[in-house]
Amino acid sequence: MGEEIIQELWSGYGEIVRMPVADGTVIVKRVRSAKASSHPRGWATDRSHERKVRSYEVETAWYRDYSTRCDARCRVPDCLALSEGEEGGVITLEDLDVAGFPGRLGSVGAIEIEACLHWLAHFHATFMGCEPTGLWPVGTYWHVDTRPDELDALGDLPLKAAASAIDARLTSAKFQTFVHGDAKLANFCFSKDGSRVAAVDFQYVGGGCGMKDVAYFVGSCLNERECESQETSLLNTYFSALQEALGERHPHIDAEVVIAEWRALYPVAWTDFHRFLKGWSPGHWKINSYSERLAREVVGSVA
Repeated sequence: MGEEIIQELWSGYGEIVRMPVADGTVIVKRVRSAKASSHPRGWATDRSHERKVRSYEVETAWYRDYSTRCDARCRVPDCLALSEGEEGGVITLEDLDVAGFPGRLGSVGAIEIEACLHWLAHFHATFMGCEPTGLWPVGTYWHVDTRPDELDALGDLPLKAAASAIDARLTSAKFQTFVHGDAKLANFCFSKDGSRVAAVDFQYVGGGCGMKDVAYFVGSCLNERECESQETSLLNTYFSALQEALGERHPHIDAEVVIAEWRALYPVAWTDFHRFLKGWSPGHWKINSYSERLAREVVGSVA
């Protein structure tokens, strides 16, 4: 059996392949640092290129310096080898299919959503208070300081004017952790019964408020009506898991204080991503009345 291309990397920056080895298979992420000639949505700028190259450097640092801190409750693939060169880099990882996480799902039910929220809670608890040395100082691929072109293109002027204040609300939160930074459904790999997950794609991991991951994840797998009707129950699920995880990992931290701060920041985190999306792709399906209502409320609160 030869190597199998699993997927091309975004904008032509390389590929992910499954490769046979003596005792099974491994996953190899091969990154090309040469500038891509195009972008699926027309954002092939020098700034975009520099951000992507940096994102692969961050992912390498993540696997080298931090990934081994994750246990079975925030499972990530074991890193087997790293190499960097002038043309790009190679990250060799455990094959999660073989490790018991073969599921890649386009839609999910309550069991799978709960598993992902528990993963996020344990991940955030694991890195609570850590300095993101070598990672993005502020995680997520939509952080306003790394997306000035999309902010310039934003036609919603009140939201545009409030962008920095919204970011400041999140970055000035007392409780900071590492955020995955791209915690969408497609980056979770599921066990056959959907009750356990592992996460991949750590290009935008960095410092931040955990609500950024939670809001982004919820928006990635539920429709507008579900996001609104299930908001309270989903947050309760996440915060229950976070309280348990903090009690185990950081018993000196008052989990109720963290929860009170972060619960209030959920609509702020939602609006932060909404701001990016409206500038990046104003016709995107995720732009809906629920997001617009939250954004208006948040913009009004920071004005």
